[in-house]
Amino acid sequence: MERTLVILKPCTVQRGLIGEIITRIERKGLHITAMKMAQLDDEILRKHYAHLVEKPFFPFVLASMKAAPVVLMCVEGVDAVDVVHTMAGSTNGRKAAFGTIRGDYSMSGQENIIHTSDSIETAEAELARFFTEADYCPWEPALAPFTYSPDGK
Repeated sequence: MERTLVILKPCTVQRGLIGEIITRIERKGLHITAMKMAQLDDEILRKHYAHLVEKPFFPFVLASMKAAPVVLMCVEGVDAVDVVHTMAGSTNGRKAAFGTIRGDYSMSGQENIIHTSDSIETAEAELARFFTEADYCPWEPALAPFTYSPDGK
C-alpha cells in the first residue's frame, strides 16, 4: 500500500468542507492512517513550499495557509499517490474538471481546497515533514477484499 499526504487547506476548514472531502477519499476505497489539525507557521510553510519561495505570489501563499488551521492526513491505498492527486484535479479550481475535488469546490488557483503529493518520493518527504512514526495507526480495512482484486490491485 502506498502512503500519500493530503492537506485540507484553511479555505476548506473555513468553508466547513472537511467532512465532505474525507468522505470522498474514503468512498473511493482509500483509508486514513494518520490525521491531525495544525496551525502552520512560516518555518514549515517555507520548507513545504520551498519551490515557490522566490515567486512574487509567495506572500499570498503564506497568508492563505496561515489564515486558519489545516487538516493533515496520511492516506493509504493501492496507487494512493496517483489516485488522490487525480481526485484533487487541476490546481486552478476554475479549470479543474467537474467531479474532481477542486472542480466541485474551488473557484481559485490559491484557495483550491486541497494539497496532494505528486509523486511517491514527494509523498515520503512531505509525510516526514508533518508526521512522526508514532502518529501512524496502520490498519487493514475489513472491506479490502471487496475494494481490491485478489492480487491486491
